Amino acid sequence: MNRLFNTNYNHRGLDFVLLILRIGIAGLMLSHGIPKLEMLLAGGEIKFMDPIGLGNTATLALAVFAEVICSVLILLGLAVRLAVLPLMVTMLIAIFIAHGNDGLAEKELAIHYLLTYIVLLFAGGGRLSIDSLISQKSARSRRGY
Repeated sequence: MNRLFNTNYNHRGLDFVLLILRIGIAGLMLSHGIPKLEMLLAGGEIKFMDPIGLGNTATLALAVFAEVICSVLILLGLAVRLAVLPLMVTMLIAIFIAHGNDGLAEKELAIHYLLTYIVLLFAGGGRLSIDSLISQKSARSRRGY
């Protein structure tokens, strides 16, 4: 029973949970980003909302960058803390601008994504990431071996 209420961290377990979180959130966001990428590459007239006044094509390209490129980076665990920033901006735009007048039900998914990206911003990719490999290699080179 004491283990149930233990507040100590199991670092191996936490690294595994961060891996599952990264894979899951990246895969789910890619399901939103890939159709946008196809729309961008289709070559026809782009009909996409322009909530911040950059133009339909530029707004779509930024959404594709965040939802596809940044999601792939998160999936790989490469520059995770940097990659979540465009996704957080995208979710804030979805919550406050695109769905600003909608109820909580329409905003809920974007809020879930935003909360997950906040966790990844603070926690990073964990030891089971490319970031960790780069960090270990960098630390070894600073020590001279």
